[in-house]
Amino acid sequence: MSDEVLLRLRDVSRVHGHGPVRVRALDRVDLTLRAGELVAIMGPSGSGKSTLLTIAGGLDAPSEGDVEVEGRSIVGASTGALARMRRRSVGYVFQDLNLIPTLTAAENVALPLELDGASRRVALRSARKSIDDLELGDLVDRFPDEMSGGQQQRIAIARALVGPRRVLLADEPTGALDSQTGEAVLRLLRRRIDRGAAGLLVTHDARHAAWADRIVHLRDGSVIDENRLQGLDSLLESGRHL
Repeated sequence: MSDEVLLRLRDVSRVHGHGPVRVRALDRVDLTLRAGELVAIMGPSGSGKSTLLTIAGGLDAPSEGDVEVEGRSIVGASTGALARMRRRSVGYVFQDLNLIPTLTAAENVALPLELDGASRRVALRSARKSIDDLELGDLVDRFPDEMSGGQQQRIAIARALVGPRRVLLADEPTGALDSQTGEAVLRLLRRRIDRGAAGLLVTHDARHAAWADRIVHLRDGSVIDENRLQGLDSLLESGRHL
């Protein structure tokens, strides 16, 4: 793991609503993510896990605090600046993959680069490299309906990390997959992180969190525990007491 910080949340809070319906979705959260590091976010439903991801990626703004992506604050940035940041620095992988059915794997992966102004030729070349880096070259010319769910998920990871983007945000990316396919997706994710990216993985499954370097536990919007992983057995045991 490098000392290079790719994502930092400082004293971040997020409040929804007002008066009697006011909800504090995040409460003074601090989080630092370095190159080569995969951090798992765990907690019960409603604990703030997904809110944390949307704020980390600039899809939502904190009510208080600051968010830095690759050393630059994104709080208060214009809509255009946030869109550029997401195209160039941050990739998302969700259960709803949003692969376009009429585009091949390579074309789906190339799309963020084309939206950022790259020529089709340059974008496709980068897309194929991203796919090859994840050892998925045999899927380059397939359409989504010609792939299994696990293959689609892996192509979504390639799209999330195409070009210069090095921050990956994944919200239950294996939730719709069987255990064997889910493990294959996490192995792929782990390999890409080890090559210099950084990732936040929201999961409810301790066995999936075991692929991470560090586990952050949320409850009611607050970090209640944070620990470096010391093996699956210890993680499972700690989960029983939270």
